[in-house]
This record gives sequence, C-alpha cells and structure tokens, in this order.
Amino acid sequence: MSNKSIDLSQFDAPYREEQAEQRGDYESVPDGKYQVSVEKVEVTESRTSGNPMLKWTLRVIAPQCVNRLMWRNSVITANTLKFVKTDLHLCGLDLERLSDLPNHLDRLLDVKLEVTKKTKGDNENIYFNRRIETAAGAGRYEREAGDAIVPF
Repeated sequence: MSNKSIDLSQFDAPYREEQAEQRGDYESVPDGKYQVSVEKVEVTESRTSGNPMLKWTLRVIAPQCVNRLMWRNSVITANTLKFVKTDLHLCGLDLERLSDLPNHLDRLLDVKLEVTKKTKGDNENIYFNRRIETAAGAGRYEREAGDAIVPF
C-alpha cells in the first residue's frame, strides 16, 4: 500500500450532486453454489503481509441473491502460485509470465463462473469450480438486462 497522496478534487462537484443509497445492515451471501460474472480484478497488496494479491469482485447472476457482490482475495506467494495459475486458466487466461498479468486483467472481466462459497468460523472462502460458457457476445449488457445464464 502506498502512502502517496491521491488528488480527488476532480470529483468534488459530482460528489456533491450524488445521493447516498439507503441500505440496511450488510448481510453476507449464504454458503452455496452460485453463478457469477467477474466484475473487477485488480492486482494490489495484502494489507497484512504486503504480498501481491489478486482482488476479485464477483457479481451473482444466478440462481439466488442476483446482483449481490462477493469478493475473493488470492494472495500470491511461492506456495499459492499453483492455485493462482489454476484460477487464471479456468478463466481462460494462460500467460507465459505472471508479470504480464496487469496488462491482461481486462480479459478476465465478464467471465462467467460457477463458484462455491463456504464459511468456516469467521473465514469466508470462494472457490472457483468451473467456467460457464455463454453464447458469443453475451456479456455485461445482457447481464444488466437481468438475463440469467443457466439455472442449477
């Protein structure tokens, strides 16, 4: 994490115009299998260890909790490289060098996956089960229209 000062002043005027959404207490998505779309992936650092990490934002598209978000953090170490490579391969991204990953994150967006969420104690884990193939051209716009991919 960097301590550099980030200039947010360009957002001051639009921020004043925005209305905050009213939300109840945050409740986690229940354990189970879900179909999700990769909404965002970024390379960042783990706050606790400082190790590089892939931070995944997943939007549920079926069968329940549609439009809810789930997050998965994949810390990158010598011991986790196999798992990181497996996840990337499952998403259709095969790289020669991991250092090329930041240049290819956009290829992970809108990938459809079947995932399993499991909670053990205070730890929530998201496991990537398989990629869901969709018709050519299916992507973000169809998802926003509310079309589910395949019910379980």
